[in-house]
Amino acid sequence: MENFYIKTHIYFGEGSLDRLSQIQNKKVFIVTDPFMVSSGMINVITEKLQSNNVTIFSDIVPDPPIQLVVKGIDAMQKSAPEVIIALGGGSAIDAAKAMKDFAKQITSIKDVEFIAIPTTSGTGSEVTSFAVITDNEKGTKYPLVSDALLPDVAILDPDLVKSVPAKITADTGMDVITHALEAYVSTQANDFTDALAEKALVLAFKYLMPAYKNGKDMEAREKMHNASCLAGIAFNSVSLGLNHGIAHVIGGKFHVPHGRTNSILLPYIIDFNADIRGYDTNEFSRAAKKYAHIAKLLGLSASNARMGVRSLINEIKKMQKEMDMPTNLKACGVSVDEVNKLKEEIANLALQDACTATNPKVPTTLEVVEIINKIKD
Repeated sequence: MENFYIKTHIYFGEGSLDRLSQIQNKKVFIVTDPFMVSSGMINVITEKLQSNNVTIFSDIVPDPPIQLVVKGIDAMQKSAPEVIIALGGGSAIDAAKAMKDFAKQITSIKDVEFIAIPTTSGTGSEVTSFAVITDNEKGTKYPLVSDALLPDVAILDPDLVKSVPAKITADTGMDVITHALEAYVSTQANDFTDALAEKALVLAFKYLMPAYKNGKDMEAREKMHNASCLAGIAFNSVSLGLNHGIAHVIGGKFHVPHGRTNSILLPYIIDFNADIRGYDTNEFSRAAKKYAHIAKLLGLSASNARMGVRSLINEIKKMQKEMDMPTNLKACGVSVDEVNKLKEEIANLALQDACTATNPKVPTTLEVVEIINKIKD
């Protein structure tokens, strides 16, 4: 027996921030990053709240470390909030999830409404039971997985993403595509998650380039925001795959932005998962057939699975080129010698990552090392 459910109440489209006006006379704790404060974007949130008791914790940094979560729990305990709002990208939302969950276990804070407001279109963290916290000393990222991490409310207001720089739009957009593709070929994929992943991919392939070229294109911004959320719902139910398994380790070791790492890996992971060897259509893997189906949905050449997989990979490479994205780790400032030194460790850690468990093709250490060799320079 399988199941599918959505806990989070989603408000989307222009004006969706008005949902915050329902919060009246409550103690509010906002988790965000320094830029949201210095840019004044935090005021867009606080002005909507019907409350004079607002605490802002704005120490969030990329790849939030364990020490930051501890600091946030201390601040949260002092404010004793009734509502927690996470405002920002995946780092802010993930940190807020960890703070809330641990605070519930070790402090008197129990029943608190949790609202996630993403300011990038990429992680889908606003609708997932996942959070990633970093141990800087070990250079390792730890995924937290629990339904207790799911926000009660997600607000997807495109006004909050219209000023996102083009480079970050590219990184986060490719993250959306990776999420949707990995969920689509996951060993746990089902009719419900396939529908969400397919829609996310159709939207992302149509609207990522317009959003990249013109950040003020509100239709493109809204559609990418929705695509990110749809992909998040899909992978929250059926998990991801080897792409994220490797990306988590590389991010922890070399601090390359997560979406950028996913993008670099994606063509090679598709090729690996498709595992096309023969010419007999009956020999094509389930993953190859699903990739080819996506190619057809996108209007790419896909007369058979082999051609569909190749077309999908080529389209991704074309987008990477048009968005001036790096296609190897060296272009991200990572030393090839350092990768060579750590590649077996990276491979072994990737195999242990929870996301890798649902990859459509079971990888070996040697196969992961081969993929790492392809992306190093």
